Amino acid sequence: MKGCRKKILKIYIIFTIISAFPAAGAFADIYRYIDENGVMHFTNAPTSSTPREYKLFLRERTHPAPSWYYGKKYDDLISEASKRHGISFPLLKAIIKAESDFDPQAVSKKGAMGLMQIMPQNFKLLGLDDPFDPTQNINAGARYFKQLYNRFGGKLALSLAAYNAGPSAVDHYQTIPPYEETEEYVRRVLKYYYNYKNL
Repeated sequence: MKGCRKKILKIYIIFTIISAFPAAGAFADIYRYIDENGVMHFTNAPTSSTPREYKLFLRERTHPAPSWYYGKKYDDLISEASKRHGISFPLLKAIIKAESDFDPQAVSKKGAMGLMQIMPQNFKLLGLDDPFDPTQNINAGARYFKQLYNRFGGKLALSLAAYNAGPSAVDHYQTIPPYEETEEYVRRVLKYYYNYKNL
């Protein structure tokens, strides 16, 4: 585990959802391979020509998805923010799931608030008046994430790490910062993203 974490910390990660992944409602084991350039590749169908370095990343669910996968309480707001800010709907929903578990009144120990856990110092910058208003919070969080996504050249894992640990930390390490919380956060969002994408 520690060896794997150290390897991940030394590379830039590009997360690509392969178009051949199962259709809605279907799930399959997902395998990951890191090439010589440090790019992370995923597949659900290893073949005889697949590099041996592919390792199991996510195991197939054999039971029905938990009820929260199908929760649609904020889907309309997420969809609107997704279109407005150019962020994938399942990705935005995955971030909200990881940040607050869909609790609009959530407040972290560090003071982050609302569905997308936005810090008070960012309220003015993002035009956020009421952090507990779902519409405002989702739009502000989506706007902030898009800024990070552009800043880090469309590298999803780095953008997620910056959302969790701050862009300065990612700038400093030039990869996912070596913080257990941040590494786990990136892993969880990518997992939720894959699952929501394939419902």
